[in-house]
Amino acid sequence: MNDTIINKIKALGGNAEAVDIDKSFAENWKQIKFTHYLYDKDWDVYGIDQFYEANKELYQNQQEKFYENLLAHYFSAHDSAYGQYFVKDWMFIPFKEGSEDQEEFDDLIDEDYVQGVVGISKPEFLCILYSYGYPDHYFICTEDPDQSNPTVYSTDHEVYFGELDNKGNLDDFLDQFMTKDEFREVVKGYLEEKLGK
Repeated sequence: MNDTIINKIKALGGNAEAVDIDKSFAENWKQIKFTHYLYDKDWDVYGIDQFYEANKELYQNQQEKFYENLLAHYFSAHDSAYGQYFVKDWMFIPFKEGSEDQEEFDDLIDEDYVQGVVGISKPEFLCILYSYGYPDHYFICTEDPDQSNPTVYSTDHEVYFGELDNKGNLDDFLDQFMTKDEFREVVKGYLEEKLGK
């Protein structure tokens, strides 16, 4: 995992202190900790109208406190469906002999197709993100030749590994997510436009 990716993870609020350059990407990803969810830059201000209505007085009288509360709420382990991405770290090994994944997905996943997309024989995967959108799963191939900046692949539960799309390298992929400051600016712009201020 390269320094650029580590710095992006930190900017997004992740703790990467346990990352070790001598370890594989999968080992390092499992050491990264997020206490909150991620939001992409195409996020559609889910729940902001309701949050504003519940905190209207605070917005009008103590706007800084309003935004502190908003960030604390959205960047937490809340139960609301706000279009967020969940950071994950579970293995998916459908081509490994005797694995539970192989038993469950035998004859459901076309091994030749997956190997053709990934370019690796009998690939093993690490799920790094899950979302409510389409596609809803994002994976890294654990044997990716570039362990410092591996390729991200997406698929959806409706077509699980029947469609597998290359989303580019992790460095570029992480650019689609907002820092807390970027999130705040999106909400601020939305509320100012909505309220005519």
